[in-house]
Amino acid sequence: MEIGNKILELRKKLNITQEDLADKVGVSRQTISKWELGETSPDLKQAKELSKIFNVSLDELIDNDVKSVITEKVSNTEKLAGLILKILKIFGILIITFLAIIVVASILLIHVRKKDEGRLIEKSITCTLDDKEYGYGFKFYEETGNIKEAGGDSYLANITDVEKYGDAYKAIDKIDAYIRSIGGSCKVEE
Repeated sequence: MEIGNKILELRKKLNITQEDLADKVGVSRQTISKWELGETSPDLKQAKELSKIFNVSLDELIDNDVKSVITEKVSNTEKLAGLILKILKIFGILIITFLAIIVVASILLIHVRKKDEGRLIEKSITCTLDDKEYGYGFKFYEETGNIKEAGGDSYLANITDVEKYGDAYKAIDKIDAYIRSIGGSCKVEE
């Protein structure tokens, strides 16, 4: 819509005459008539005064389609925000999937390692030295000798430093060899 038609429309909405509008803007009635007929257009100062009288923005007065520009920009912003959210969701799903794979792989690896170590068995060594009896027990994996639990008399643990051995077979051999070397005897029981 041209500015002249817009002025005519807004003037009629306010139900004022060309003369009343001319008095408010500070121009002649003929000038208002020429604007409405599209023969001339108001200058910037007059357009600003008209926008105040009609209580509209300058963009609305000259029929500048700002709403569509704003709507398009908002639409583009919403599209961009939607795309960013999709990317973040995909990224989050990938991270969760990656962490789940690591957890499952770790559990499987631990399970496989335990399987390779064989079954869990128990052995104890009882030693006699100077008419005193000492005992030490081990719970360990049959294939590797890896100790899961160990404990017993502190005398045997201290003199042979059993704690430094990760292998129950070596620890039992060390205890037996040491006690025999000082005149004692040992017996291994399952």
